[in-house]
Amino acid sequence: MLLRLLRAHLAPYKRPIALLVALQLLQTCATLYLPTLNADIIDNGVVKGDSGYILEFGGIMIAVSVVQVICNIGAVYYGARTASALGRDVRAAIFGRVQSFSAREVGHFGAPSLITRTTNDVQQVQMLVLMSFTLMVSAPIMCIGGIVLALGQDIPLSSVLLAVVPLLGISVGLIVRKMRPLFRTMQTRLDTVNRVLREQITGNRVIRAFVRDDYEKERFKGANTELTDVALSTGRLMALMFPTVMTVVNLSSVAVVWFGAHRIDSGGMEIGALTAFLAYLMQIVMAVMMATFMFMMVPRAEVCAERIEEVLDTSSSVVPPENPVRELRRHGHLEVRDAEFRFPGAEEPVLREVSLVARPGETTAVIGSTGSGKSTLLGLVPRLFDATGGEVLVDGQNVRELDPVLLAKTVSLVPQKPYLFSGTVATNLRYGNPDATDEELWHALGVAQAREFVAALEGGLNAPIAQGGTNVSGGQRQRLAIARTLVQRPEIYLFDDSFSALDYATDAALRGALARETAEATVVIVAQRVSTIRDADRIVVLDEGRIVGSGRHHELMAENETYREIVLSQLTEAEAA
Repeated sequence: MLLRLLRAHLAPYKRPIALLVALQLLQTCATLYLPTLNADIIDNGVVKGDSGYILEFGGIMIAVSVVQVICNIGAVYYGARTASALGRDVRAAIFGRVQSFSAREVGHFGAPSLITRTTNDVQQVQMLVLMSFTLMVSAPIMCIGGIVLALGQDIPLSSVLLAVVPLLGISVGLIVRKMRPLFRTMQTRLDTVNRVLREQITGNRVIRAFVRDDYEKERFKGANTELTDVALSTGRLMALMFPTVMTVVNLSSVAVVWFGAHRIDSGGMEIGALTAFLAYLMQIVMAVMMATFMFMMVPRAEVCAERIEEVLDTSSSVVPPENPVRELRRHGHLEVRDAEFRFPGAEEPVLREVSLVARPGETTAVIGSTGSGKSTLLGLVPRLFDATGGEVLVDGQNVRELDPVLLAKTVSLVPQKPYLFSGTVATNLRYGNPDATDEELWHALGVAQAREFVAALEGGLNAPIAQGGTNVSGGQRQRLAIARTLVQRPEIYLFDDSFSALDYATDAALRGALARETAEATVVIVAQRVSTIRDADRIVVLDEGRIVGSGRHHELMAENETYREIVLSQLTEAEAA
């Protein structure tokens, strides 16, 4: 998965990568050449006392060192730029894929996991690429070059390398093998910490209302401890790796000095050659240590790449049409024809054989007990998810065939839990219509019964709104969400229990103003409160995903027992009449 991800997203950066590899190759060759120069200076300059020779080849060493530094700076520069570009592209790809998801796919992954995959997982892959460009490219060149040049200094002494290099490889391989499953567990537990923390931040008021602070502390402590435990296990393996490598390195250095001294004493080797051999041994070991460091990062990056690819390989159940319809002949005619919706793997559908028609200039209400499928029915119209059976038609066209932009302009949904974005009142109201004037915003606020409280805010339309609208009350949030929909001016208005947080007086005033504002549009209202929908032109009664009644209030009171039970649970017989 890691290689697949890197091949796909590094393809546009072939030229910078090629230049980077060339710079790393030149820099590594310069690094490898320095010990040979040093040995030559010792044997032919220092031992013979030739100062001119020392100065001449010392200057060459300085020039080679300058080339090494310049190439290293260039390689790091291009490596950092390419790795950052990769991170940017992968984050953009995940974001684009998530934006195409329906509510079903978002629910499958969960918001905390999607956030972790977009941030932490991408960061791990990006860090691996950066370290690969700055370390891993030069490590094999330095290792192989060091072995070749060490052989050139003294072949018998090079037999030490036959024991050192394989021993290092086996030691590192055994440790890395144990680290991979731990990294997978770590990322999963990081998801859990994010989920618990997100719940506690967003549900802070509920926690305080029920005085569950201690319980939530323990819940977070448990998730945090689980993450800490697996991180400690991984850390122990990491801590074991460097002492293991250094033990092998030090033992090999002692062996080289021991055998090298005997070779010098017997006249089979020069002092400069031993010095160069020790330098090449350290370069070989440094290359192995760099590779070791990379191997420590690879398992976690592989796990992260798998999680990223899991998102990128998931197709949305709401697929845009290949040849979308970009124009509609009529305006606001909505028909649901024998619609069915079933979650994957569910034994029973949420909706079955649901048919209704909502016309321009009319208000259609949907009522039913909790869990009867009211919100699911409304979600089929703007394609939050697609019906698994039947059709949903807007102006005679199946919503699956409509251009998403056209559908968004034609249909607007005020959800059961309205969400406001961080910014100002004005930026939230202009979300569906960026070109709306201040006068249009104030008009929409007036219809939504929100003008008075917005005018009282410091800054008015420029008053700040916190993420999620947490700095305004639930009723104010609902009214701002309704105003946002009015600014968009669609042909079909869908209100999913959007008046539940309003008092009766505000509810009545809003519905009166809304009726005048949407007189020529199609309005569909889902509500639990009977007083909100009793004056609708048509009331549809849902029960366990089926339509069990349709008509006006007085007709249903006389003929439909389900509707009558709902009404009498809220009103007296006299009030209902």
